[in-house]
Amino acid sequence: MSDTELHLTVNGVAVAVPDDGSSLLTLLRERLGLSSVKDGCAPQGQCGCCTVLVDGQPRVSCVTPVRRVRDREITTVEGLDADQQHRWGDAFCATGASQCGFCTPGIILRFAGLVAKGAEPDDRDAAARALQAHLCRCTGWHPILDAYEVAATRPVTVGRAHHAGRDLVAAGRRAEIEGGVAQRVEPSTALGQAGFADDEAPGTALVAVPAPDGSFVVAESLAEAWSKAGKVQGRRTTSECVPPLELPDGEWERTLRTSWVEPAYLEVDASWCRPGGQPASPLANGGAFGAKSTSPVRQAARRLADEHGRPVRVVFSREDAVRQGPKRPPIAAGLRSDGSASIRVVRTSGLEEAIRAGWGSGGGPLHIESVDGRGPRTSTAIRAAGWAEAAILRSALSDEAAVVVEDPTTGGRARVEIDPSGSIEVVVSGGEALDEVVVRSYCMGAVHMGLGWVTSEGLAVDERGSIHDLTVRSFGVLRAVEIPPVHVVIEPDQGEPRRVSDAVFAATAGAIWRHQGHPPDWPTGRLPG
Repeated sequence: MSDTELHLTVNGVAVAVPDDGSSLLTLLRERLGLSSVKDGCAPQGQCGCCTVLVDGQPRVSCVTPVRRVRDREITTVEGLDADQQHRWGDAFCATGASQCGFCTPGIILRFAGLVAKGAEPDDRDAAARALQAHLCRCTGWHPILDAYEVAATRPVTVGRAHHAGRDLVAAGRRAEIEGGVAQRVEPSTALGQAGFADDEAPGTALVAVPAPDGSFVVAESLAEAWSKAGKVQGRRTTSECVPPLELPDGEWERTLRTSWVEPAYLEVDASWCRPGGQPASPLANGGAFGAKSTSPVRQAARRLADEHGRPVRVVFSREDAVRQGPKRPPIAAGLRSDGSASIRVVRTSGLEEAIRAGWGSGGGPLHIESVDGRGPRTSTAIRAAGWAEAAILRSALSDEAAVVVEDPTTGGRARVEIDPSGSIEVVVSGGEALDEVVVRSYCMGAVHMGLGWVTSEGLAVDERGSIHDLTVRSFGVLRAVEIPPVHVVIEPDQGEPRRVSDAVFAATAGAIWRHQGHPPDWPTGRLPG
């Protein structure tokens, strides 16, 4: 460690730190406790969650050494003046631009930098281009661009008028119905104050990270734990993403093979616990599309806290989340013109039952074959796993312009149609809306995920079952500039509120598959339009 000190200003306060090679993210989050600066992929520099302002210009902090910003001014969301915090937080809440709230502090700072440069507030294309360095998995981007327009057109606080007539408690209820876990819908969420597990851990807690052999390495700091574990930055392979299963034998009217897909939730698995206490949930403000339901971090935090007699914070890196987290089970299916089908699937507990639920009683004969496959762990907890594929296959023989899907688990219903230009029309029925802003946001996010599933998302997995795509950009998640126009209509319905976003996800995938002429392998590599 060098004895040289580096001087900089953070949110208006002079700071002196040793020149030890640390990143700006490590300084801000680990040493200064500025929890709005999120770590979604460090040190990949690809998700944008750790974006801060350096002399007013956005910069990704996880790949920025502190020594490169010596004598400069650093601003995080906490350092924005009160008017700016209110303006951006209110705008993101008013438009549904924040669901879990993990990506939004970095996006807000990106937008603040854009406005400071004099960008036109109604220039959505410029705002979308500015988001190239960012990833949002929840909202489908359009609500975020709406928030930019709302906030950038007002020099002062957006104000409570934007929430007039909204019941944010009811909005939270709808968010919980759609996301599967309790969720806060309020302006502070967009500012990074949603109460994520890794934000709430005591600063004195030990830090534990996974080691290559499956054990946990425990140290006094995250940097020390990563060093002891021999953490190696993730990579993006040049290998091709190939669907892993061969088609069943037969003569088929339609065939479909899907690939390994990364859920790509942004808040990587984390928990913490005091000795004898209850570990914090890794699902503090988002359901991670079902992918964290069996995460080992809670049990590890409790066990390690008891062993060490001190609070312990357990943190996954992005690479850990990709290697250890469950994936959507791939399928290979053939469909006959009489409506009968055969589906080969990677053996997964509960998957055959989910497929039959999605196929329904009105479909033709269905044969399901479960096979052992070399690859990552799979789970039916992943969003609509099994039943979505079955519903999509059934829709492939229809002559209707739109694809209609009913969620067999909730009764939520979605109708999705794609016009010749590529614009996507969505009509949903899910009982009492409770809050239309939240319904629209979740539907937009489901369109984004369904579109990516068919066209761009997939992981390269070798013959031994090892994942080669370990960086955020290699997952194939679509960026803001790639999303076509989406219009959501919420049908009046005073029935019991029902989740609709999973039906939107499945119907969108089916509609895009139809729009592209039912190509046999996903991802297709083609966007609508």
